[in-house]
Amino acid sequence: MNNLKLTATTFFGLEDVLAQELLQLGAQNITKANRAVHFEGDLGFMYKANYNLHTALRVLRKIAGSNRIYKANDLYKIVSGIDWEQYMSVEQSFRIDVSGQTKYFKNTRFIALKAKDAIVDRFRNRTQKRPDIDLKKPDLRIVLHFQDQQLHILLDSSGDSLHKRGYRTMTNIAPLNEVLAAGIVALSGWQGRKNLLDPMCGSGTILIEAAMWAMKIPAAVNRQTFGFQNWPDYNAGLFEVIKNSSLKKIRELPENIKLLGYDKAPSAIEKALINIKNANLEDFISVKQADFFKTVRPQEDTLLLFNPPYDERLSIDTKSFYKKTGDTLKHHYPDTEAWLLVGNLQALKFVGLRPSKRIKLFNGKLEARLVQYLLYQGSKKNAS
Repeated sequence: MNNLKLTATTFFGLEDVLAQELLQLGAQNITKANRAVHFEGDLGFMYKANYNLHTALRVLRKIAGSNRIYKANDLYKIVSGIDWEQYMSVEQSFRIDVSGQTKYFKNTRFIALKAKDAIVDRFRNRTQKRPDIDLKKPDLRIVLHFQDQQLHILLDSSGDSLHKRGYRTMTNIAPLNEVLAAGIVALSGWQGRKNLLDPMCGSGTILIEAAMWAMKIPAAVNRQTFGFQNWPDYNAGLFEVIKNSSLKKIRELPENIKLLGYDKAPSAIEKALINIKNANLEDFISVKQADFFKTVRPQEDTLLLFNPPYDERLSIDTKSFYKKTGDTLKHHYPDTEAWLLVGNLQALKFVGLRPSKRIKLFNGKLEARLVQYLLYQGSKKNAS
């Protein structure tokens, strides 16, 4: 089976983690880009990537490319020259998304409309029928990506974004994206060899993603549909083989390892419990109502990983909240490694602790930092 040219997209700052995931899955010719990783694999590997990858948002399949395009007619000619009958039928719907930048076309809407006309005209000329446009639930998602003035034409094999795992039916006001949650678990280095505590767990996303990461549970195990299932070359039997092979690699956590979540809001705990049950992880994750500022360090070796609120959609007194966070870590959690994902860069100065690591990330369009604090009993000097 011939290799396909594939691209997995992700959040800024997670490219290395995603490349490592792809390497472990068996991808070939891996190269990193901004918010993306390019690689090669056959049709089965494309299914495997969609089903398994924790830190990918989408898996795109390149079907065509060109040198520099200067005019709208050039764009029309290239798109209409593609054998679209190979990728969809006239009865199916499609949508076109435009990404990247080109100095020759300022309006991405114009690009999408011109490409749409090229596809519709091709089908109409050949079948006297035209496929429909569906912006919400299309059968085929087409991506026109401009890079260095070159056009790459790709098909979105994922359909809905891969962060939509299928387990999260309940959320709070500002839920953390599942892919970003998996990414910060990976960046923290947590592999299930010590306990994990999320002291502001909200609807439980970090805990669920951490359990799936450590147990090697395929990220899309609870998901029902993918874009590639609408393609003419979809091989349902091959996909079943891929899924069964992936499920056999799941491993149990050691009996002494615990994943624990706190939240002071009873409604958040209720939502977390529902999501944990949806993910079939009730045996591995526990959550309870508790105010982090009134808690103390567990006796066991525990890593803290959490995403505190940062007044983007949750109203808090930033200075007071982050000072109390730092004080609680310093006085109640000695000899502990703590990681915080913070979307308010000014808030970090109120923590009152010096981070050992600072990793730049983006939470949507919001610039964030994943910071590590190594907390010691007494001073760092004495601890050494």
